[in-house]
Amino acid sequence: MQTEKKEYVLTKQLLRCSTSVGSMVRESEHAESKPDFIHKLAIAQKEINETLYWVELLAATEYLTTAQSSSMLSDATELLKLLTTSIKTAKSTINH
Repeated sequence: MQTEKKEYVLTKQLLRCSTSVGSMVRESEHAESKPDFIHKLAIAQKEINETLYWVELLAATEYLTTAQSSSMLSDATELLKLLTTSIKTAKSTINH
């Protein structure tokens, strides 16, 4: 029972930050300004980075299999790259 409770705490954190990414990207679609757009994507970037942390922790504690964690880490890393590129592009066009 104690093991299930620990896993629940970890997976709850993973669910919270990973779903936050999508909601922040959705919010950015209706940003009030370019700085607001960048800010919302930056929050999503932080959340996907936190997602990577929780997946790594779940893998290290063997709550996830190697295949599960590899897939999740790959997807999350790709999202992080996309968000980072989007933020850099938006910042580069802010004064033009």
